Amino acid sequence: MLRFRQLDLFLGALKAAALGDVGDTCSPPRLATTKQGKRGDSRDPLLEKEAQVLVSALGLAALASHIQVEWNPRLRTAAGRADFRRAIVSLNPRLRAHGPEEVDRTLRHELAHLVAHARARRRRIAPHGPEWRQACGDLGIAGEERCHTLPFPAQHRTRRFLYRCARCGADFPRVRRIRRTVACLACCRHHNRGKFSAEYQLRLVPTQTCA
Repeated sequence: MLRFRQLDLFLGALKAAALGDVGDTCSPPRLATTKQGKRGDSRDPLLEKEAQVLVSALGLAALASHIQVEWNPRLRTAAGRADFRRAIVSLNPRLRAHGPEEVDRTLRHELAHLVAHARARRRRIAPHGPEWRQACGDLGIAGEERCHTLPFPAQHRTRRFLYRCARCGADFPRVRRIRRTVACLACCRHHNRGKFSAEYQLRLVPTQTCA
């Protein structure tokens, strides 16, 4: 019970942090997935251990104890992604072709996002602002660029589904149907202090195909 209580407290502290790295929608907070995700994500215990050691060395034991590292085949052009709400680092499997040094650098890049948000607590920060740059330096990658230059060619994919914000009317074209409840991030930020609200939920526009 104590472990679950610690997890609740940790996620509660992170929920109100900035939402800069989560795209243009927001959703209710969710707990981390199991070892094998429903859509093919696979956790890497060796990289998880490395991540936990790196973050623990910065005095963030609570964050380190909940970090998960996974290989995510759904990443297309991004080398990695950090979900600070669930303390998950996702890596593009194509990183393996570029050697262990690139995997390690990308891991630290994404960990810097988690560290920056954990340090900021409830204060809103920019995704690649000074807090992130400081975390990069503390993780041994000072001077890190915000975007990678690896040859991950973009693939044109037809966005067949169009969602619309119930409040502001903004459109959100998507390649796949959204399987969970999400809301307009701009409206959540402007009207509800960045927190999810069903009032700004995205609705599927029927019989639409987006190019």
